Amino acid sequence: MQLQSTLTCPHCGHQATETMPTDACQFFHECIGCATLLRPNAGDCCVFCSFGDVPCPPIQEARESGQPASCCSRS
Repeated sequence: MQLQSTLTCPHCGHQATETMPTDACQFFHECIGCATLLRPNAGDCCVFCSFGDVPCPPIQEARESGQPASCCSRS
C-alpha cells in the first residue's frame, strides 16, 4: 500500500506530495501555490481520490481485495 500521493491543484497546477491518513478521509487541502481550498469532486471521498496520483488507502485496499470501493464507510 502506498501512503504518499502527489496532489495537483486544478487551479494553478502546483504539486505537493503528502502523506495520506490511514484512519480518516481528508476532505480539505489548502494549495500552497494559490491558497485555494481543495475539496473532493462529486462522487469522490477525499482530495487524494480527486487530485492525487494515488487514491486513498481504503480505496487501494478495496481494489487489491476485489471488493467494491467504498472509502471511509468502515464501521
